[in-house]
Amino acid sequence: MRTFETDVQQLKYNVLKQVAERAYDGHLMESYYEIPKVISPGPKATMRCCVYKERAIVQERVRLAMGGDRRNPNVIEVIPIACDECPVERYTVSPSCRGCISHRCIKACPKKAITKEGSGRAQINEDLCIECGRCAKACPYGAITENVRPCERSCKVGAVKMNEDKKASINIDKCIACGACAYACPFGAIMDKSFMVDAINIIKNKKKGDGYDYKVVAIVAPALASQFEKATVGQLATAMKQLGFDYIAEAAMGADMVAKKETEELAEKGFLTSSCCPAFVSYIRKHVPELSEKISHNLSPMAEIGRFIKINAEIPVKTVFIGPCTAKKQEMQLPSVDLWIDCVLTFEELQAMLDARGIDETTLEETPVDDASYFGRIFGRSGGLTEAVQQVVKEQSFDVEVKPEICDGIEACKVALLKAKVGKLDKNFIEGMACVGGCAGGAASLTHEPKSRMKVDNYGKATDKAGVLDSVEKYQEKVQTIR
Repeated sequence: MRTFETDVQQLKYNVLKQVAERAYDGHLMESYYEIPKVISPGPKATMRCCVYKERAIVQERVRLAMGGDRRNPNVIEVIPIACDECPVERYTVSPSCRGCISHRCIKACPKKAITKEGSGRAQINEDLCIECGRCAKACPYGAITENVRPCERSCKVGAVKMNEDKKASINIDKCIACGACAYACPFGAIMDKSFMVDAINIIKNKKKGDGYDYKVVAIVAPALASQFEKATVGQLATAMKQLGFDYIAEAAMGADMVAKKETEELAEKGFLTSSCCPAFVSYIRKHVPELSEKISHNLSPMAEIGRFIKINAEIPVKTVFIGPCTAKKQEMQLPSVDLWIDCVLTFEELQAMLDARGIDETTLEETPVDDASYFGRIFGRSGGLTEAVQQVVKEQSFDVEVKPEICDGIEACKVALLKAKVGKLDKNFIEGMACVGGCAGGAASLTHEPKSRMKVDNYGKATDKAGVLDSVEKYQEKVQTIR
């Protein structure tokens, strides 16, 4: 049995695996309603108040695992029925209240929402409270505590708030699809939509009669090297071929291409923000639109390698990106990207697909995966893009000094962008990664270990390519062999 960091991840995996099994066998639509009873057989509940509520929540998770509501463009959705265990009151009076006679909390409240009990202890009228927090700041004992729900605390862009029913609600005008709220929720009440069924159908439908209408290329993120502890990247490549993928391409190869192009653009324009992290790009467009023109006009590594393969392969191909990022699912829908990427999967979904087919990746022979350079592969962690750009400057002798601001996590991105907005940033290249640690810390990672960065570096060092330009030149010759 697979083990995960949390039981919420375990539940998500169990649902995904059940959906994958039925999709592969061709009877998903006839049997998806059976999954809740498989996950929560009863008669006793193990996660919620009763087995019937457990099954109702699982049914919602099944819906999202099958693609969710396609009319809702956001890839992160709240499951309202599962969102009911967090504290409703934002501010509460703890037993630390001494019933003091100064009652600064009462004086500080602008709505007269605080009164004192017979014992002198403060009490808050939730109907009057506007959650301004002045009482908590005024209390000399710190006896008024602020209860911030994990989803709200994790969302650094203010997209998650409580609605009138005290359920979590996502403002899609602010959401950057980073998935931090989904990872943070202890009850699994927020989940990313899965396009796993689409990927399975792409694989199943590629062959018509005796021939192929198209081949399927799996584009794997370099963070893969940090996720499957007991399997090598080569073994995982073999496992993906057993799933039905015809070719395995490194997104890191796209990173090499992007590093080359972004360096050229930086030399031309003098100031640039990176285009590799879709959540970072979305943050700029939604929250700091004044800097939108400063975003690199290049595609992300995912889209760049997808475009290159589709244009240069000798036969039609469909591309499926596999990585740790929920925001890639949002990026896939962009008009500039949907031509080049047909589907996006996460590492969580890949694991469910492998197990649904009974594939044990740890026992397989290795399939060589050796296209990208060290610099392309380290895009999988914070600081990697900057190193790649600096390498291209050396290789092509560009007359530009790279003065980078490396932003590890969306909070660091916010600070750098605000400084740039007001002309206070003495740098010319902002590398933005929404997830702390970079892609290796993505919300849909199987593990969020501190040593993930080291694993990505070691994966990079395993390449035989001399540099960025060397890897790009050799790949341009190789991709035409896809037939």
